Amino acid sequence: MNEWPEGRYEDSRGDPYGRGSTSAQPEGARVMRQVRREPGGVGGPQAAPPYGGVPRQPTYDQGYGGYDSGYNTGQVYGGPQGPGGPGPGDTRPAPNWGRRIKWTAITLITVLAVTTVATYFWADSKLHRDVDLSKVIDRPAAGQGTNYLIVGSDSRAGMSAEDKKKLHTGSAEGKRTDSMMILHVGDNGDTLISLPRDSDVEIPTYKGSTSGKVYQGKGRHVKLNAAYAEDGPELLVRTIEYNTGLHIDHYVEIGFAGFANIVDAVGGVELTIDKGFKDKYSGADFQAGTQTLNGEQALAFVRTRHAFATSDLQRTKNQQKFLSALAHQVATPSTVLNPFKLYPTMGAGLDSLIVDKDMSLWDLGSMFWAMKGVSGGDGTSMNMPVSGSTGGNLVWDKAKVKTLVNELKNDEKVTVTGN
Repeated sequence: MNEWPEGRYEDSRGDPYGRGSTSAQPEGARVMRQVRREPGGVGGPQAAPPYGGVPRQPTYDQGYGGYDSGYNTGQVYGGPQGPGGPGPGDTRPAPNWGRRIKWTAITLITVLAVTTVATYFWADSKLHRDVDLSKVIDRPAAGQGTNYLIVGSDSRAGMSAEDKKKLHTGSAEGKRTDSMMILHVGDNGDTLISLPRDSDVEIPTYKGSTSGKVYQGKGRHVKLNAAYAEDGPELLVRTIEYNTGLHIDHYVEIGFAGFANIVDAVGGVELTIDKGFKDKYSGADFQAGTQTLNGEQALAFVRTRHAFATSDLQRTKNQQKFLSALAHQVATPSTVLNPFKLYPTMGAGLDSLIVDKDMSLWDLGSMFWAMKGVSGGDGTSMNMPVSGSTGGNLVWDKAKVKTLVNELKNDEKVTVTGN
């Protein structure tokens, strides 16, 4: 019914097998070098088509200059030297590794510089520069080296009732000093000197830090921590300078909560306790041996004094021992090279520090590394020399203190020993 009008096409084109033929017969064969023919060549005897008369499909071999060979291998642009090899006309230059390495290094250095600068300004913004040492009057001349006064206070600022109960701090108003140390940083060895808070000192004439009024000294003797309670850091510095003759260059203070937060941020501090002890006032309950202290336990350890016969002197030794362990823990690669631990530790420490107005991050870093060095055996660690007591106050050995101060002023190696 639906016959094609063969006559029209055959008559008009002559060759029934030419282009556009609708016949089932193939058009005249042309030599195509990318098509592999069956034996016999063009026009030769052909084998019977397999698969029920369906002609076998041509296979492609090599293609034009290697272009089509990639279809069989999955590498479209492969060349005669294999996939990815240079083909005819491939003019791509070899990679310039020196240039790549240079730009990679520049990128890394830039990222490091930006991170360092950002970290510096972030850390600097966290320091509380609240102490003005310019208010301290009649100061001794500065000597060689740098002297830091490091104070641990019983400040409960920012602590909830639950925090106070957990850390056994009580709820007393105001602030007092639980520990005081002078750290001398110099070229002939660093020295850390603990000042017992029960030390007998004379309150000199001083200028009120808030009122600006000058209060005349009347030869009044008190425990050293009473100076802080009376008029804060400025009077404490004035009292220490007056009773020792040593110039204090920088002031650093940390409270209860800040101390515990630093310990927790660093993941606890490993400490070896020689003899177990308990103290219901500080919450201390320790067995002898090596153990890792969390923030709560660390605070109890450095505050305990009722468990010892020489209460204040033993406490200062424990404080130095723990600060040594803490400094080493903070400086370990697991902390310094781990940003997830380093930044929380820095944040906890900087948030809780109160320093003098002239304190820089460089000064703070110098203090930290010096303390770490002293506690690691590269310097001297001692208590202020004591000769006896009066009225419950510890009396300093005046001759030894004079020698010690002269050695520190001249940045000489310390020969004096403490209690």
